[in-house]
Amino acid sequence: MVFDGKRPLIPDIAAMAGVSTATVDRVLNRRSGVREATLRRVLEAAVHIGYMDEEELSKRLGPRFAKVVFLLPRGTNPYLTGLSTRVRELAALSPGPVKVRSHFIESFNPDALAQALRRYGRSADTVVFMAIDHPRVRQAIDELVMAGKRIITIISDLPSSNRHLYLGIDNFAAGRTAAQIMGRFCHVTSGKLALIAASRAYRAHMEREMGFLALTEASFPYLGVIGPHEGHDNRDENYQNTCRLLEEHPDIVGIYNVGGASDGIGRALCETRRAADICFIGHGLTPDTRSMLLDGTMDAVITQSPDLIYSRAIAAATGEQTDLAPVAMEIYFSENLPAARHVM
Repeated sequence: MVFDGKRPLIPDIAAMAGVSTATVDRVLNRRSGVREATLRRVLEAAVHIGYMDEEELSKRLGPRFAKVVFLLPRGTNPYLTGLSTRVRELAALSPGPVKVRSHFIESFNPDALAQALRRYGRSADTVVFMAIDHPRVRQAIDELVMAGKRIITIISDLPSSNRHLYLGIDNFAAGRTAAQIMGRFCHVTSGKLALIAASRAYRAHMEREMGFLALTEASFPYLGVIGPHEGHDNRDENYQNTCRLLEEHPDIVGIYNVGGASDGIGRALCETRRAADICFIGHGLTPDTRSMLLDGTMDAVITQSPDLIYSRAIAAATGEQTDLAPVAMEIYFSENLPAARHVM
């Protein structure tokens, strides 16, 4: 827009910002009823055409806060429950211009996740969430990216979408690692390994299964694999699945839980008095898995630091980090457990 030397007027700002003159009047006179995004567009248009300078713009807008929302599955998975608690704790301590919120959504439901993405994405600058591999979720992600939002997946990725960043471990490598440990720990010439999963809706669980199966077949062909049996990260389902498996397959020598709620599996092992002779490996260092490592019910836990996931998500949300490298995978046995205060 070119002017003939005259001072720009309200209609000029309205034309530049694509709003009505009434909206411009409300903004310039500091009246309520204008959305933040519209307010910013009007003020930036006013600076662009010379109605006000950058100093006045800064005074009008004040400090810019990055609005970050975490969306986590609701359920009995202690790791995800603890992650949400930790997000809230760290958000209260976060320095700098960032506002963080976290919300639980229905687990394993792509429609609920897509709706939550659209709902919370409207007012957030960055959305951080555990992805479900589904076309409707991909569509919601792509819509938010087109609207200028930053999208970060954690724990379980959706690389076929236009998300900006994935923060989590290499899940295929995690599955291979579990198989390597189990194969070394199971000192037998034959036997069966049981796979317990949450749901194949999560790519992370499929990748862990694939890695586990690939290395077991290549390195420990004498160990047959049963499953996966889906427990939906529910301790009662995991308990019932494990009891049934132990009854139907007395030659089970190992159990790998690729999801959460390992306490249900541990309960079944203890009640059937099979904990001492079955190698049990799971994910997520939480109070329950820590206790099972200490009493010998579990043999190893593969996890990823909630603090690291949070700090990297905030760094990415504020433009300080775009590193695509996986989050470091941590492996704990009874001998190398960190102090209890570091466990969710």
